[in-house]
Amino acid sequence: MTIAAERGAPRGSTAQRMRDLVAASRRRSLRLLGSPDRAQPAVDAAEADLDRRRAGHPLAPVYDVLHTLLVQPATATGLIVAITDAAGRLVWVEGDDATLRRAEGMAFVPGADWSERTVGTCAPGTALETGDAVQVAGREHFAPAAQAWSCSAVPVRRPGSGELLGVIDVTGGTDAIGPHTIPLLRAAAAAATTELHVRALAQGSGSIRSALNGHASGEARAPARLHLRLLGRDRAELAASNGARIELTPRHSEIMLLLATHPSGLSGPELAAELYRDDGNAVTLRAEVTRLRAALTRLDPGIRLASQPYRLNAELGTDADDVLRSIDRGAHRRALRDYAGAPLPGSEAPGVEAIRARTTTTLREAVLGHGNAEAVIALLERPGHADDIEANLLALRLLPPRSPRRAAIIARLDALGA
Repeated sequence: MTIAAERGAPRGSTAQRMRDLVAASRRRSLRLLGSPDRAQPAVDAAEADLDRRRAGHPLAPVYDVLHTLLVQPATATGLIVAITDAAGRLVWVEGDDATLRRAEGMAFVPGADWSERTVGTCAPGTALETGDAVQVAGREHFAPAAQAWSCSAVPVRRPGSGELLGVIDVTGGTDAIGPHTIPLLRAAAAAATTELHVRALAQGSGSIRSALNGHASGEARAPARLHLRLLGRDRAELAASNGARIELTPRHSEIMLLLATHPSGLSGPELAAELYRDDGNAVTLRAEVTRLRAALTRLDPGIRLASQPYRLNAELGTDADDVLRSIDRGAHRRALRDYAGAPLPGSEAPGVEAIRARTTTTLREAVLGHGNAEAVIALLERPGHADDIEANLLALRLLPPRSPRRAAIIARLDALGA
């Protein structure tokens, strides 16, 4: 039974206290907003502002602790974890990819204001307003868009003064309001603030307050190199120099290919133009980048994807680059051996289409210009090239008159009407 269902809990119990918190929040929400229809989170779409909030958040130096204790388990159970600033704006939102995409529908995304004054009763906003742990189940949410969700949140306080620094929230289905969720969130918050204290002592300051106000002391170690395998596949494989590998989603594969092609970086509008056929959506793009950052962290904690412009702190190569370098060296056989198909063949992103056309055209022109029968036939055997009439005709001209391979080429040309 969830806490939301425990209406018969005795007075003074944890369940009853939370129900009292929610009831008081509903009354505040009605006074503040009047109608649930007015409960709409405001989203700050400026990536630079979000980066500043993250860099300046008191928990930024120990975010890796929270990621290990909360984000990784939440991802495995279909939940998402959010951390707000002291004003109720979501600073980090990470977890299960499918749940993150669903949460975009209610604007539960980085940069969104989920304070009570904006969306009414919800775990993040109510925890901030009351300074207490809270669980909100389904229709207890004031905003209609949030009533299909359940959430738990605990405040994080500055040691000594007790000042609220933000809240840590878990959102999803009924698992998000299980009996162990609040204790887990409290333990994670305690671990994070304790780690801040330990780091401050290790640095010789001994000041919890300065540690909580501090920033990370520097960029984490950047991996020597990343390599992206995307030829002939729509879900690229990304490998790090530490030996770890992950398979990316199609959209993340597109973003990584574009970043590899533009190592100096792309602005938000530039990246959106390369990804979307229309003008794109800043919030959607930012949510995709947030999920990609989480995937990169799982691959290697030293990888950073900066913004303004978007760029990686690691060298990123691709198997498409490897093929083009082989062509530049005149190593056509190696290029053909390594060419498993066009880059991200199913992608319709404008920037990817341009890269794909450049890669396939460069390979084709190099092989046809080389004038070697074996190379031309090898090209025809690669995905997407069998119906190349010019290449088939060239192969016929280059093959000896009595070659047994001529029959298959003639049959193919007949089928193509050439």
